[in-house]
Amino acid sequence: MPIKIKSDLPAVKVLESENIFVMTDERAVTQDIRPLKIAIVNLMPTKVTTETQLLRLLGNTPLQTEISLVQMEGHVSKNTGADHLEKFYISSKDVFKHKFDGMIITGAPVEQIDFEKVDYWKELCDIMDYAKTNVYSTLYICWGAQAGLYHHFGIPKYPLDKKMFGIFKNRRSAGPDPLLRGFDDRFPIPQSRHTTIKKEDILKHDELTILAESDEIGPTIIKTKDNRAIFMTGHLEYDTETLATEYFRDINKGLKIEVPQNYFPSNDPTKEPVSNWRSTAHLFYSNWLNYYVYQETPFNFV
Repeated sequence: MPIKIKSDLPAVKVLESENIFVMTDERAVTQDIRPLKIAIVNLMPTKVTTETQLLRLLGNTPLQTEISLVQMEGHVSKNTGADHLEKFYISSKDVFKHKFDGMIITGAPVEQIDFEKVDYWKELCDIMDYAKTNVYSTLYICWGAQAGLYHHFGIPKYPLDKKMFGIFKNRRSAGPDPLLRGFDDRFPIPQSRHTTIKKEDILKHDELTILAESDEIGPTIIKTKDNRAIFMTGHLEYDTETLATEYFRDINKGLKIEVPQNYFPSNDPTKEPVSNWRSTAHLFYSNWLNYYVYQETPFNFV
């Protein structure tokens, strides 16, 4: 089934070229079905790219979803035009007028800043608090996961000696869980961050379960036991070339950056990278929408 988005959103042409079913508002009104209402709080600087990446994954399921893109009122975007934000996004204050079946809070390149010093921190905290009772399941990604764990449970982030950058193998840490249904015994997740969380801090909270972790980088997928909040420390939504774009951007800026681990063939950045996480990404988002959102949300929740 399709994702319901505005027909002139830039992502539409990309997704249609990939045979991903998108539905315009005009066609959606003829459907006698209540779509899942999903809010995406997009904190990434390259908003159009992130929109496309997430919509590609949300659109590859049998469920009809209606997307609301959310921007922070208290933050001026330097990389996305005001006209795009005004046309396609709702403000954070508009979030409080609705209930949502699901919400995604993305990462942001602010992990080296104290949470309280991020200019939209209070605004984001209000959304996270609202989501606890007005969103059936919230997915927190990368810095968003660190922010959610810190705000809800007081779990701190820790600076790393060098950027955690590349593709890392993960293993299950708990028994069978619908979120990881169909996953291989070892599965990859892209990482791109300067801070981390520690397993011992998570284990202090009985409300939390670690679903997946890596020997190299620690916990990677955590959830609350009521399934209302999922925290993923990496970026399964990334395209094949995303880490390469980040790497060459930093090289061109003269920054000290190591080659992403387990990414370029033979760790040679002159060679084209190959995705080995795409199937994991599609399965993860399909499982989240199906088992934690669609099958759990009451029909009259909104």
